Amino acid sequence: MPPGISGLSLSLPPYRVQLQDWCTWNDESWEKTRSVVGRSFRMRGPSQSVYTLAANAVLRLIEDYEIDPSRVGMLALGTESSSDNSAGAIIVKGMINDGLAAKGMPSLARDCEVPEFKHACLAGVYGLKAALRYLAADGAGRQAIVVSADIAEYALGSTGEPTQGAGAVAMLVDGEARLLEVDLAAGGSDSDYRTVDFRKPFARFRQPPRDDGQMQDLPVFNGRYSTSCYIDATHHAMMAMLAKRPGRPADYFTEVDRVFMHRPYHQMPTTGWVMAYLFALAADDEGRAQLREYCDASGIDAAALLHELDTASPFDESIVAGQSDGDVFPLSRKLRQHLRGLDLWQSLVVEKLRLGSDAMRDLGNLYSAALPAWLASGLRQAADEGLEIGGQSWLALGYGSGDAAEALPMRVAKGWKAAAGRINFAAALGSPVDLTESQYLALHEGHSSDLVPLVAKGEFIVESIGTIDGPDFHNLGVEFYRYVPAAT
Repeated sequence: MPPGISGLSLSLPPYRVQLQDWCTWNDESWEKTRSVVGRSFRMRGPSQSVYTLAANAVLRLIEDYEIDPSRVGMLALGTESSSDNSAGAIIVKGMINDGLAAKGMPSLARDCEVPEFKHACLAGVYGLKAALRYLAADGAGRQAIVVSADIAEYALGSTGEPTQGAGAVAMLVDGEARLLEVDLAAGGSDSDYRTVDFRKPFARFRQPPRDDGQMQDLPVFNGRYSTSCYIDATHHAMMAMLAKRPGRPADYFTEVDRVFMHRPYHQMPTTGWVMAYLFALAADDEGRAQLREYCDASGIDAAALLHELDTASPFDESIVAGQSDGDVFPLSRKLRQHLRGLDLWQSLVVEKLRLGSDAMRDLGNLYSAALPAWLASGLRQAADEGLEIGGQSWLALGYGSGDAAEALPMRVAKGWKAAAGRINFAAALGSPVDLTESQYLALHEGHSSDLVPLVAKGEFIVESIGTIDGPDFHNLGVEFYRYVPAAT
């Protein structure tokens, strides 16, 4: 059996903001928000951090898939929300060992590697690739766990505010894939530095302290420019992958069975996938003729559109200087609207991106965990609905702002149903607490409110944060965790 993913487990915080309520609070269009963004998003609680979310997902993965901790040779953490600039996955390992001890189970192996990966929302994909390479080399015969965990928070009143979210997804990776076989050799990569796309400079931490002592990680971003960067990077990763395949690039878009992409909000994958298709059409004479037909039918200047698609690097200094809104594909955007009215849209977009997509409307943006969460949602939906997907060709397309992308071809393992049936997607959604406006604002700003902290049994919490700053002992800012055993 080829290597790949054999298990998936999620951890979501229990606090939820219904976007219909958020629209009422902020006088925004619910219809537009529901169509473009989604239905709701999750928020971390007062006793939660990116590390507790990650540890909760890993512990559930170990239990749900009956993993022997001694066989785990790599525990990798992918995140852009780390609050410790020295330690990373080792923090998660420490918590996991405490939880395993409480359950009377053996610890993770002492020789387990504990790397942390950071590149915006692509961190988990880089972790997955590293785990597969580890298993193909000195880790042969062992297993790896890659956990993607993030807390997506945006400033109040910003365009990113309705796209917030928090959560973690742990992946069991081994040499015999039970869910998704991953063909690294056939994949495609892209990276190109985009200065002001989406950044998190340390200068942002010159801000008032929070009552809960937690760090708040609000990004610096430029929305339209970020969308253009997403389109550009995913296109180049796709073309790098398609260059390794025989036949016309555009043919792949009908051949692939299912598509899963990084999704900061509901409509972004649709935009990225259709744009990748337009670029693939522009790659040969047959496709360019098809593009001209689309342009004739939609009243678009075909020569101008082809120039837009042919420009190798469409970004100029006006964007970095703040003199442009950053939308460098305006004619393509107009053509996408035309394509929505064609039968092609149903087969190329709706069907390819449908599996697991609806449930993702209630997660919000999970950054590095968004793509694995969608894979988990799709596999679980297929299992619940009795779909026959064994052997299907899937595409996982990851993206990280700043900017880089990875296109990973996957194949659903023939014996996928048993492992998919263990994915805890519905349990992770649980029965969340819907926040009022005052509770949301207080939780967002880290202030006290009438919100009663929920301590879930069988999970990890932040028990305290160190305040001692010498002279003989220092623990300032260090988070201390505790495992809350499940009720017996």
